[in-house]
Amino acid sequence: MQLSIIARTLRLAFIGVVAGAIASLAVSRAIAALLFNTQPGDPITFAAMVLLISVVALLAGYIPARRASRINPMVALRNN
Repeated sequence: MQLSIIARTLRLAFIGVVAGAIASLAVSRAIAALLFNTQPGDPITFAAMVLLISVVALLAGYIPARRASRINPMVALRNN
């Protein structure tokens, strides 16, 4: 169960990261004058942000999935 929730979370995060990377590449060219010590298409910055967002998404899926897997299914069904 945990793996399916984490897989769905990471799939959504991947879609968001791809869309965000494309949008940020376009916007970074427009705000190049405001960037400090960074080129508009700096690959290290983009890779770091992709990694950070992926780790946050992984934790956002894993922590609730782990908590939900600890609940007894019969108790959860009785409370509904």
